[in-house]
Amino acid sequence: MPLDFCYTVLVSETTTELKEGDTAPDFNLKDDAGKSVKLSDFKGKNVVLYFYPADDTPGCTKEACAFNENVKVFARKDTVILGVSPDNEASHVKFKQKYSLTFPLLVDNERKIATAYGAFGRKVLYGKESFGIIRSTFVIGPDGRLKKAFRHVRVDGHTDQVLEALS
Repeated sequence: MPLDFCYTVLVSETTTELKEGDTAPDFNLKDDAGKSVKLSDFKGKNVVLYFYPADDTPGCTKEACAFNENVKVFARKDTVILGVSPDNEASHVKFKQKYSLTFPLLVDNERKIATAYGAFGRKVLYGKESFGIIRSTFVIGPDGRLKKAFRHVRVDGHTDQVLEALS
């Protein structure tokens, strides 16, 4: 069983449960180029905001490459893709270069944005409890409202699910 399927997530009191129709929390994060990126920068566009645990790990690489392979399809739907993890700028640069990723990767090293979206919480892997990023994707409409939330994402087929949510 792939590593990204082995986590059990335990809801904690710090986990936010955003619902479809809610206003998506704005953020101001640095991207892999050191540029400040805010959700409000994309007003009038759809945004796919996906949270992943770590650069250059099997599940995260597969997910990033699947989004990257479809970046033109997303663009035709007036949609930008933003990846978010706790990794630093240098790690994001290396990851993007290694896999020729063409969309921004955002640094959430304090996990504040992941927490605001409910993508950070307590997990259990092989009986060991820890806190970490819960693989999640949020489709945000041009009006800044949440169109669709995918929680506890399984990587295989996920890009198709996200594209379908934009239809």
